[in-house]
Amino acid sequence: MSWFAKTAFGISTLFSASVVADIHPHDSPVPLYPEFTELFERRLAEEKVPGAVFAVVRGNQIQHIHSYGVRAQSSTEPVTADTVFRIASVSKTFAAGLAARLQHDGMFNWSDPLTQYVPEFAFANPDMSAQVEVQHLLAHSVGIVPNAYDNLIEANYSSEQIIPYFQRLNPLCEPGQCYGYQNVLFNLIENVLSSATGRSYQQLLQDYIFQPLNMQHSSVGIDGYLASENRAAPHVKGRNRWYERQVTEHYYHFPAAAGVNTTARDLSQWVIAQLGHRPDVMPEPVLNDVRQPRIRTTRDLRRRNWRHLLTNAHYGLGWRLYDLGQHSIVYHGGWVKGFRAEIAYSPEQDIGLLILMNAESNVISELSTAFWADILPRLQREQWIPYYHGIRSRSKTPKAQQEESSLLPLYRGNGSFEIGEGLLKR
Repeated sequence: MSWFAKTAFGISTLFSASVVADIHPHDSPVPLYPEFTELFERRLAEEKVPGAVFAVVRGNQIQHIHSYGVRAQSSTEPVTADTVFRIASVSKTFAAGLAARLQHDGMFNWSDPLTQYVPEFAFANPDMSAQVEVQHLLAHSVGIVPNAYDNLIEANYSSEQIIPYFQRLNPLCEPGQCYGYQNVLFNLIENVLSSATGRSYQQLLQDYIFQPLNMQHSSVGIDGYLASENRAAPHVKGRNRWYERQVTEHYYHFPAAAGVNTTARDLSQWVIAQLGHRPDVMPEPVLNDVRQPRIRTTRDLRRRNWRHLLTNAHYGLGWRLYDLGQHSIVYHGGWVKGFRAEIAYSPEQDIGLLILMNAESNVISELSTAFWADILPRLQREQWIPYYHGIRSRSKTPKAQQEESSLLPLYRGNGSFEIGEGLLKR
């Protein structure tokens, strides 16, 4: 029996709370979450993470939301299901979903040249510039060095200021032939959609996604974040403790790549739509399009925590497509100063998980991988069980023994740059 699948467990922790929806019969294995909740709280407490929340979606409903800790270290206000977090690169899933809706509505074509909408865009070789198509933006397959000019984002440059710098570069391969994760280039989908429709990206997102999904507390940009009284503050690690920081607006200048603010309750509605239960928002052809593998991402096979689970990895449009043996999940993570976010769902199991944190802790990936390997039936019966035993026993193992363990080092975050999510070492 799975170590999640126990029938009863009680836990009460200061500033923690759960919201459980009515659970209806479902064909796939029925997961009960008491042990995942215990693992969630224990690992966050061990890492001294100020606050976080997770939600599980099943079918067309939110099955469980559990919040932990405080919105800011300087406050006693608790994190709730409606606390606003920055979700960083998880914003890319919204940009891709919106773009796919508009493309299927005939507003533009995936094969349109980027220069049709952004005429000022150019590489050093003009012939290569002409080969970049709109779809290459959302698949990170433009062909240039990963995270091109993210350093200028960090220097608070705008997109308009950065675009001319691409005239100094040439692709490493022909567009569409190799993978390189981008923020600046990905964000040009904002220009494409605005040019194709005559409306702002923020208004399109509101009209096509936020409003129909009743995502009342979701927004784009720093103003939307600051307008919420129930918002989480960012925290960064230093000298073995977390420090509260002010939100920086750098990545907010790139709304399609990293500009969405949302809550666990709101983001759950987005997962429900991704699972196919809101065809008025995300029709099946649109979902099939964004989940179609566009480019292989071999580097993902070496990602901390995920590398012992993945058997193949691709990028679709705004989503990572992970194979775990015979199973598949659709995933994306986000990391911006002081925040982490992860979202994933399994179409075959009709279930999704999201985790939001107000701290830059790699424990988020431990929790995600633990959840998915347990939920996916064959994995929980086969080689991955020792992997989770390692996570569960970590806090019970003396530090000296941890240093000698072959499993436990897998769960130590190092804050290093990961091309996969556009993370920057600070």
